[in-house]
Amino acid sequence: MTSSPDPTDDIRRPPASAASAAAASVADQGVAALTNVAVVIVAARQSTADDFASFAVVYTVFALLLGLTGAYVGQPLALRRGGESALHRHCRASVAFTLYASGALGAVLAAATVALPGGIAAGLAALGAVLPVVLTQEALRYAFAVLRAPHLALACDVLRGAVALPLLVAQPYGTGPARMVLVWGLSALPALALAGLLLIRRTRGARGARGGVGARALLDPRHLGRRFAVEFGVGNAGSQVAVVGLGVLADPLAVGALRGASTLFGPMNVLFNAATGFGPPLLGRHGGPHRQARAAGLVGGALAAVAVALALALSLLPDATGREILGDTWELAVELLPATGSQYAAMALGTCGLLTLRLLSPRATLPLQVVFSAFSVCCLLLGYGIGGITGAAWGLAFGSAAKAAAVWARIALELRTVVRS
Repeated sequence: MTSSPDPTDDIRRPPASAASAAAASVADQGVAALTNVAVVIVAARQSTADDFASFAVVYTVFALLLGLTGAYVGQPLALRRGGESALHRHCRASVAFTLYASGALGAVLAAATVALPGGIAAGLAALGAVLPVVLTQEALRYAFAVLRAPHLALACDVLRGAVALPLLVAQPYGTGPARMVLVWGLSALPALALAGLLLIRRTRGARGARGGVGARALLDPRHLGRRFAVEFGVGNAGSQVAVVGLGVLADPLAVGALRGASTLFGPMNVLFNAATGFGPPLLGRHGGPHRQARAAGLVGGALAAVAVALALALSLLPDATGREILGDTWELAVELLPATGSQYAAMALGTCGLLTLRLLSPRATLPLQVVFSAFSVCCLLLGYGIGGITGAAWGLAFGSAAKAAAVWARIALELRTVVRS
């Protein structure tokens, strides 16, 4: 569910070559993404279908908050420029802000839901308790990327997976969502402690430097995180909020099935993260706009083919094997594989299209995100109204396909403009 940014700042520290830093960054993205996949799979295996549905709603809320943290804190931090001491102070300030803000938000979330009945409410209360742990670790991962030390983020993420997965596996079958969320969240404490110590050691002396930067700086109206948070909200959060609303107000089993099906496509998320992280600089080396668009289209087509092949392979799994992976949720998730595979194929084309459009016309991406995020939400809800859980999955697929088509249509328009000029 988390992705590490690429090192972008010029810190005068010699240790790692560009190649080894890039390799460590890619490895960290892979470890973090696959750990998230494994967490959901283990939770599905250890839970009844109803309990996993509640867990899936809570996990989707966490995914929203995680994305918001990356947008508001992580992305502006990754864009910071300046000398080594200034970057050290910004890293510390960003981590401190995340700790304070997530602690306050977690306390409100826990207080608002702890006394409410039901598995979703109990899970949200548990999420509030562990929110400072899981979100602060995410901020630390961005800090290590800015410090050109992705190998430190990789070490902490490996430790997190090594602690979390055995603890989750050790939970008895039928474990409720609240306990599952607590075990998952608190298992990140060793990794958080290690990351905090490494950051303090790496940025020693930053606190006393001149021109200190405090956590309050992130509340400045000019902070770039406000814009990035808005872009995240209109571009990514809409459909997830709709899924959460579907689980709370209508059918939690729908959320469990959608989460289970999308978890099986976890490797695709690793590929998408790699394309997003390394695509722009690589495309920039392909000469003119037409060559860039052609290269992005080829990559998008290849990723779409991988998604279709993965959907076909998963649909051929014996039911016994599927239940070994997702437990009771398999029976619901297997029916969604064609729709989810189609959605990921469309997302592959849309993701590569957006990367191209950012190079051709950066201002054109936000309007497309706004319009088609709202359209995807409408498709999700309309699909659920017509065909239940399966209809919701096909609604998401149709929304993703429409967005990809619109993005590539805009690219074609931009390319025609280039030719005329």
